[in-house]
Amino acid sequence: MLNWNIDASWTLFLDRDGVINQRIMGGYVQSVDQFNFIEGVPESIAKFSSMFSSIFVITNQQGIGKGIMTERNLLDIHSYMLVELKKRKGLITKCYYAPELKSDQNSTRKPGTKMGLQAQKEHPEINFSKSIMVGDTDSDILFGKNLGMKTVRIKTEEPINIEADITCLSLLEFSEKINL
Repeated sequence: MLNWNIDASWTLFLDRDGVINQRIMGGYVQSVDQFNFIEGVPESIAKFSSMFSSIFVITNQQGIGKGIMTERNLLDIHSYMLVELKKRKGLITKCYYAPELKSDQNSTRKPGTKMGLQAQKEHPEINFSKSIMVGDTDSDILFGKNLGMKTVRIKTEEPINIEADITCLSLLEFSEKINL
């Protein structure tokens, strides 16, 4: 069991692809019909919804910057995801996304902290020292570390160069390790 003394004042940040839904390696989820929840995710987010004050999705989406998909495609995917989670008692406070290319200057992309700081500006109750970032890439883990959060890596085929505080095989496994 993991005991970080989590209470209702804590905030959870989740990457999307590879954490919430099946990631398309080398590609992008471009439409609702390509969005598939990873097994156990809706139930895990429902559990987290009763534990954390807020849950945010923080996702890099350079498919928009590449012109492979539109912002409307992304908003439709997020709307679908939120509705499906709500049906199962899972609540996401807000989704933040970075549409820029990796090469863009002044990007909001992780591991930069702009999306986290925007969430805190809109939700001043966020205390990063009482927050957890869950992701499957080094940029996710660095994002969390750069803001002083606890970090959880979901192990995928993504190479690991930055260690997280803990590593799990899935969001479901992480939800089972949390001890209130």
